[in-house]
This record gives sequence, C-alpha cells and structure tokens, in this order.
Amino acid sequence: MPTATAPLPWYRRMIARGGPVIPVVRLQGVISAEQRPGRLNIASVNPLLEKAFAFKAAPVVAIVVNSPGGSAVQSRLIAQRIRQLADEKNKKVLVFVEDAAASGGYFIATAGDEIIADPSSLVGSIGVIFSSFGLVEAIDKLGVTRRLYTAGRNKSLLDPFQPEKEEDIARVKQLGSDIHEVFIDYVRDRRGERFKVGEDVLYTGEFWTARRGLEMGLIDALGDVYSTLRERFGKTVKLKTIAPRRGWFALPRFGLGADAAAEAIARIEDRLAWSRLGL
Repeated sequence: MPTATAPLPWYRRMIARGGPVIPVVRLQGVISAEQRPGRLNIASVNPLLEKAFAFKAAPVVAIVVNSPGGSAVQSRLIAQRIRQLADEKNKKVLVFVEDAAASGGYFIATAGDEIIADPSSLVGSIGVIFSSFGLVEAIDKLGVTRRLYTAGRNKSLLDPFQPEKEEDIARVKQLGSDIHEVFIDYVRDRRGERFKVGEDVLYTGEFWTARRGLEMGLIDALGDVYSTLRERFGKTVKLKTIAPRRGWFALPRFGLGADAAAEAIARIEDRLAWSRLGL
C-alpha cells in the first residue's frame, strides 16, 4: 500500500513551479482628480492596487512611481489606500522610482516599506505650489471691461482679471501652509526615523537626485525593479504587470472642438509639471 507523501514546504513549492510571481503596479503621470488617461487618482488607481494585493502567494507587492506630483488630496488618498491594503493583506510594499517621485509622487512613494530608485531619479520636493496669471493690463490694452458679481466678499479670490489684493495673497499662503503641514505630517510619520538631515532642509520644496536622497534618508536603496527583485527572490522570479483593462471600444479619440482643445490644454499642463523638474 503506497505511503502518503507529506506536502512540500512553501519555499519548495515556490521553486518547483518556477519562482514567485510578484505583481507590479505602475503609477505614471500627473496626479489629478481629472478622469482621463495618463492621470493618477484614487478612482483609476484603486482597482489596480486591489488586484495586485489579491495575489496571495506573492511575497511582496511592487509599485513603480514616475510622477512629478499634482493634487495633494489624490496623493494622500492613493498613499492611504496602499497602506490600508498592505495592512489588510499583510504584504510588504516595495516602491521603485523611475524618472521622478516628486511632490505628490514622493507622498505616494512614502507609502512603501522601502523606496528604491535609480541613481539619477529625482526625489523629494516636499512642498506645495499654487500658480495663476495676472491679465489686468492685457484686458486694459484690449479695451475689455470686466464684469463680475459675487455673493460673499472673498468669492473672487485670485481673479486673474483684477489686481492682486494683500489679503488674497495672505489667504493663499495660509492654504498652502495648511496643505504643506498635512504632507509633512505624513512623511514624518512614515520616514521620520530614517531621515539623516534636518527638517529645515527636507521640507523646503527642494528636490534631489536619488544618490543624494539616499544619503539624506529620503530613499532606502539604489536600483531598479527588475534587478532588485531578481536579487531578492531569485532569477526565476516572474513580474506580473497590473494594467488598466482596455475595452473593445477604448480607442484613441480624434477630432476637433472642445475635446481636442481640452486634451491639448491637459498635455500642456502635464508638460509644465514635468518641466519644473527639468524633465
């Protein structure tokens, strides 16, 4: 009568089937609540994260970040969701930085248990920025009369067709300071013990190369997703990219009019966001 064979240990089963499968989520683009391809927000990212963390046998979840930043709210929501799923599924998260994890991109990166970046990656930019235009002189030269009616004396805050007001500038600076504090609190909570330089250096909005960021404690190691995972989990490791599902009718949009104009403006905004980093 044949004897029963004891089940193989988990690590033997992993080797027998050719190595572990590690899900990889790529988060690339400007962070914005706007729902369009190339933008990162909780609505578009959450389904990818949930699918990645559903890999029960995966030893870790890898997240590749390549973003110049964007919406403070969406950055926090994405980072928070990563931590919620990591705690719920008891998974370690490795974040890999490509060109940049700056501003909101770095906010998301700090949700990882480790941050690993290419030596030339740009990291940091722990700050907040508001930008606008002043068109007062332009409409004067064109002979245009601005007509604006509001209920509430601060409703026209930063109207580009009116001269700047000292009280408006003060309010915007206070808003920026409040949002900056949320950013600082999260980063301090996630990585405060790893920082090797003072907060007066870290939280100025400046960004650095990953090589310098490693010395400062902004990241934990230099490397890339493929080399690092092969070194840690063996040459037979398999990477499974988790990408958005494209329907049969998800074809590129062509045409003129409002959609084309909005797309052109969005591309310019994206280009400006990257250009602030020299990329």
